[in-house]
Parts: sequence; C-alpha cells; structure tokens
Amino acid sequence: MTYAQVTEAAEVSPLYTPEEAGRVLRIGRSRIYDELRRCRLRSIKVGRSRRIPAEWLNEYRTLLITEGTEED
Repeated sequence: MTYAQVTEAAEVSPLYTPEEAGRVLRIGRSRIYDELRRCRLRSIKVGRSRRIPAEWLNEYRTLLITEGTEED
C-alpha cells in the first residue's frame, strides 16, 4: 500500500450502528429508531443492518440545534 492509499483510507469517516449513534449523540436507542422512522435522521442499509455515516449524525445534530434555538 502506498502512502497516498493509506492517507486516502484514513480520511473515510465511520459508519455507526444505531446504538453507537445513540451513544455519540447521548440519546436513547429508541429515540434513534424513532428519528430514523420519521426520516429526521438518515441511514443506509449494509446487508441487513442499518448504518449512519458520521456526516449524517452531524446534520441531525445541526437540526436539533436549529430547532432548539428557534424555540427561544
């Protein structure tokens, strides 16, 4: 493997399971699945499993922050 290939591979952001995403966001597993059902949090299927890219967790976090500031 060349240096460029290693560097390129290191730039890949992780795919989180719903349980891991809940721990990252500090919300419960049930809430994660509820948000997935409501399409407020996006996910992809990998085989029979759901995975959530880090970018989409950041989008969801921004959504929560925006909603929280609109209430003030």
